[in-house]
Amino acid sequence: MPQQQPPAVSVIMPVLNEERHLRNSVRHILEQEYAGEMEVVIALGPSTDRTDEIAAELVAEDPRVHTVPNPTGRTPAALNAAIKASRHPVVVRVDGHGMLSPDYIATAVRLLEETGAANVGGIMHAEGENAWEDAVAAAMTAKIGVGNAAFHTGGAAGPADTVYLGVFRRDALEQQGGYNEEFIRAQDWELNFRIREAGGQVWFSPELRVQYRPRPSIKALAKQYKDYGKWRHVVARYHAGSINLRYLAPPTAVCAIAAGLVVGAAVTPWGFVVPAGYLAAITAGSLPAGKGLSLKARVQIPVALATMHMSWGLGFLTSPRSLAKRVIASRRPAVPAPTADVE
Repeated sequence: MPQQQPPAVSVIMPVLNEERHLRNSVRHILEQEYAGEMEVVIALGPSTDRTDEIAAELVAEDPRVHTVPNPTGRTPAALNAAIKASRHPVVVRVDGHGMLSPDYIATAVRLLEETGAANVGGIMHAEGENAWEDAVAAAMTAKIGVGNAAFHTGGAAGPADTVYLGVFRRDALEQQGGYNEEFIRAQDWELNFRIREAGGQVWFSPELRVQYRPRPSIKALAKQYKDYGKWRHVVARYHAGSINLRYLAPPTAVCAIAAGLVVGAAVTPWGFVVPAGYLAAITAGSLPAGKGLSLKARVQIPVALATMHMSWGLGFLTSPRSLAKRVIASRRPAVPAPTADVE
């Protein structure tokens, strides 16, 4: 009996100012060890670098690559535009700075079939290309940096609230109406929440691995994590049951350090014990995280950790309630759908 052809796959990419990594990211897609048909749909935001030029070159070089416009530049709008322009039964989300492992798509399709899940995802494996990025990567994969998030630090395969990026059954995406475009960040969490609420399963597996390129500067990292914190508070207001101690640690640290500095400066030097204790903790925590890295990278890990913690905490604390109200008003009810096998 002839072997059944694997399902065709659409890879969707939201892209904005990705001239540094786009070509390499697409190469990792096109060179996948996958026997099924494949297309790549790149949703182009209003980039100010050579991203559009590189995308045009990729389209000219390979007929499997296509582009669609995303004039807003917003990630969920890009994802929805790419989903609408794609056509295959399995939809793989990849970012413009993500590098898929060679068997990523084949493994994901197998997991969809084995688990019956609507969405599967794996590990966001941060890897740098210089000392600063190596330091950020170490911070992003250490529990002192991100807590016990499985898609950062690894863990056992099983059902999850959300996963990194995601490989979806198209019918599950279309049943839920795609991504909620009000969620400029945390759109993955919100979509996966609706999938789970509708009775679908979201599955994490450490077999799935995506190389991720960290932000190239302190300023860029701070903005990224401030946005994460701001939108995580929106999620907490959107779904009260989603908050836990891991998410409350950064804003608590920000408040405690600020209070310690004020008390230390205005009342007693003992107040400085709090910020000093924090600095000692992240310095000690950076030692195992930096194992095997250059000295230049190791000494920057505490800077990366502090940037991540303080920015995330500040974003959480300053997240406007009006933003959450607008997002809550856009809430889409989950739409139940019958479970179907990948074809």
